[in-house]
Formats: sequence, C-alpha cells, structure tokens
Amino acid sequence: MSVEGIWDLSISTPIGRIKAVTEFRRKDGVLVGTAHAAGEEVPLSDVVLDVDRLTWRQATTKPMRLNLAFAVTIDGDTLTGISKAGRLPASKVTGERRGLRQAGTAH
Repeated sequence: MSVEGIWDLSISTPIGRIKAVTEFRRKDGVLVGTAHAAGEEVPLSDVVLDVDRLTWRQATTKPMRLNLAFAVTIDGDTLTGISKAGRLPASKVTGERRGLRQAGTAH
C-alpha cells in the first residue's frame, strides 16, 4: 500500500482540535516525511509502514513542547488512529490524502 502524498490530519486533543498537514515520500527507498502545524515544520522519524499500519514519531514545540508517537491505519485515501504524547491520554487522529483536485488541477 502506498502512503506517499500530502495528508490533512485532524487531531482531537485535550486542549482542542489541531489541524496538521503531513507529507510522506520515498527518499532512496526509505519512507520519510514532514509535518506542518501551528506555524512550524518538523521532520518525522521512525516512519514505518507495515501493510496498512503506519507509525511515526515527531517532536513539536507549539502549542507546547511534546514528543508524539502516531499509530494509524490506512484505508485508501483515509487514515484513522491515535497520537500519544508521553503519559498524556491518547488523542484520536483522522486524516485524508489530498487528491489531484485539491492540489490545484482544476479543469
């Protein structure tokens, strides 16, 4: 299954819903990515795709400094799962891959 592309994520946290944009791509055969949220861009680490289960880690500084671990299930162009920050409760994550229409290829 391919996860490459740009994904619009919604993370339901105890402090409210956070919107993020995550991009996955292959670099020298390795799956890598970056996340954009709250005005910052951070690299993803430990990106692993196992059939339809995708996991990764990332650090954030906004709205607070956290080390996040994501575990989601990919179903075509949608994903669902959780994000965990240390001892804090898990946050629900949903996402949708941007299609060509959204990428600006209007006819």
